[in-house]
Amino acid sequence: MKTKIILIGLLILTMVFAVGCNSSTPEQNQETITEEPKNLSLKVGLMPAVDAAPMLIAESKGYFKELGLDVELIIFNNAQDRQSALQTGSIDGAMTDLIAVATNVNGGFDIKATTITSGMFPVLVKQGYVEKKDIKVAMMEVSVTNFLIDEWLGKDYNIEKVFINEIPARLEMIKSGNVDMGLFPEPVASMGALDGLEKRIYDPKDGHCPDVLAFISKALSEKAEAIELFHKAYDKAVEDINKDENIAREILIEKLALKPEIKDSMILPEYTKTYLPDNEYLEKIISWVEDVLKKDMNIQPEQLVERKFVE
Repeated sequence: MKTKIILIGLLILTMVFAVGCNSSTPEQNQETITEEPKNLSLKVGLMPAVDAAPMLIAESKGYFKELGLDVELIIFNNAQDRQSALQTGSIDGAMTDLIAVATNVNGGFDIKATTITSGMFPVLVKQGYVEKKDIKVAMMEVSVTNFLIDEWLGKDYNIEKVFINEIPARLEMIKSGNVDMGLFPEPVASMGALDGLEKRIYDPKDGHCPDVLAFISKALSEKAEAIELFHKAYDKAVEDINKDENIAREILIEKLALKPEIKDSMILPEYTKTYLPDNEYLEKIISWVEDVLKKDMNIQPEQLVERKFVE
């Protein structure tokens, strides 16, 4: 009898111990149930420029999906629509440039560049153009075109800047001889060359093109893992292009609905893996924008970039 009582007592103790080891509070169970899945979706705005090639290739070859990403690439035909989509949060990030990032940050819109992209900006002149010291150049006002014209032509010419936002109007001004030059992104420049304009190529000073991929603050805080993976897919596509640049030409013709005649004449940049320029270059951008706006901007270089995705 005593033996049975002892055995029953041991059994009860064992059951209590087991329950104690595996028990959890209602709060703990609730935390497990309500844990949100990681958000690996991104909406990214592209512009019809050669910079877009690595992202278009990453999508076409399934590199985003391989990393578990759900990426939607949206092509904008003008900067105004892209800007509106960024400010309303309709997209998480977009192709833009450091001049635009600086003006946005100065205006109170929190957006940061996460990598340089590889842009190409030929200068267009009319065929048979006769060189002269005093020139008229068509461009947008506070823009990457204005910045690069100062960089490339400022020391050799006396420049009268003619501010025209619409690209077709700028091209027409050159054809008609109302301005001497204009700066355009590829492949727009090659499209202009089909109409008889001549391309002139200048190497970027400091080794950087100001074009960037930038994301809004909400995406940077809530979708950091997705953005990091996006950069990995971008780098993989750059490796492919550097092995065979023809894949960049083909994807640009297809996805941007370009005339096949410019496939071989498009001037492609040297595509680089994701990186950001140093603070000295960013200070140069800020200083230039201040000069154009004729006012001081109370911003620092690190406000323009998020470096953790390229370190």
